[in-house]
Amino acid sequence: MTTGRAWLARLFGVAEDEIAPVAFAQLVFFLLFAAYFMLRPVRETMGVAGGVENLQWLFTGTFLATLAAMPLFGWVAGRVQRRRILPWTFAFFAANLALFAIAFRWQPENLWIARTFYIWISVFNLIAISVVWSVLVDLIPTGQAKRTFALMAAGASLGGLVGPLVGIALVERIGHDGLLWLAASLLVLAIVASRKLQHWRDAHPLHEGLSASARQRPLGGSPFAGITTVLASPYLLGIAAFVLLLASVSTFLYFEQARLVEMRFPNRADQTQVFGTIDFVVQSLTILSQLFITGRIVQRLGIWVLLVAVPVVTMLGFVWLALAPTFAVLAVVMVVRRAGEYAFVRPGREMLFTVVPTEAKYKAKNVIDSLVYRGADAVSGWAKTLVDMLAQQPAIAALVGAAIALTWAVTGAGLARAQHRKAIAITPPGDAGGDADLSARQRI
Repeated sequence: MTTGRAWLARLFGVAEDEIAPVAFAQLVFFLLFAAYFMLRPVRETMGVAGGVENLQWLFTGTFLATLAAMPLFGWVAGRVQRRRILPWTFAFFAANLALFAIAFRWQPENLWIARTFYIWISVFNLIAISVVWSVLVDLIPTGQAKRTFALMAAGASLGGLVGPLVGIALVERIGHDGLLWLAASLLVLAIVASRKLQHWRDAHPLHEGLSASARQRPLGGSPFAGITTVLASPYLLGIAAFVLLLASVSTFLYFEQARLVEMRFPNRADQTQVFGTIDFVVQSLTILSQLFITGRIVQRLGIWVLLVAVPVVTMLGFVWLALAPTFAVLAVVMVVRRAGEYAFVRPGREMLFTVVPTEAKYKAKNVIDSLVYRGADAVSGWAKTLVDMLAQQPAIAALVGAAIALTWAVTGAGLARAQHRKAIAITPPGDAGGDADLSARQRI
């Protein structure tokens, strides 16, 4: 076992004692993302069923639903033990999936059920993913995060790889309602896996802020504390701006994807398989980067490369799409942008939260990850519709997307500098931000 851990530590560039938390986090992410990406093609199919011309309304509905969910999540985060926030959240979403499965079995062609599910899963995926990352930035300090976050996220990519394949293989056999029952079961298993991660930290406390007794206490505070904390912090506002720009870029590409898929693939089953195939390719590229590239890049070059490289590549992709607005070009740009976001941007973005207070890691973080993201979706969805109406040319929308991506890159560079300053300020003397030679850091 010791030899095996040592070999894995050398292969992935981590300390031996970090193998266990990486494995537990990977399992949580795998189960969550397998559930979500199994359902993501179903969501896209439901969105197309409601009419591509109505997508901006679905985005607006999603934002309003997220706005309503934030005080509820803030109340749960303030009243429930920190270590139980994830189990409570996942149990709630699993119960929701069971109700939707019954509804789909009862009225499979009902457009309002389809639209409600589209909005619900768009809220679910951001809140659920944000909660997992909140736990990780609460348990893992900056130095370890640079080595482990990308590896942990590889579990998400593997789940994102398996999920679409399961959906493609089973959708015609068990139907959409069967996929929902299966996804609910995976969320329950993710709750069990998350407990292992908490038990590991109990056995390896870093300081009082991460001790078992501290995590058994609720955070307290107002249900609206997440919003007020973001508004009071220039650093958190910068992260919010970064997420807003990211979401805007994603929305512009998403609308083009829906429009072109509707034109090329009118059958619902074909649409689900196309969306599933794109997801499979994205996750295949992502997992290789997360396992062998991302961690080594950030340790050598810093967080800035994770926050800047993908926006720059996306800007170039938009320019290419303006010159050649075809489904093939869009598919390439979508795959590169999404793979880059999962492999580079997401780990880098989560590292930004390792230097903020504990309450902000849960409440403010979820506001940014969910409310700001969905608000950007709603605004950019209407903006994309307006640009299309005025210009009548897809190339114009692509050039607007390129300008947004450039602003996104500049914002990422500024946040990387700010995070570096904060990390130095909170690092104990002699620790060097957790980036010292691993041979001297075999114990956490």
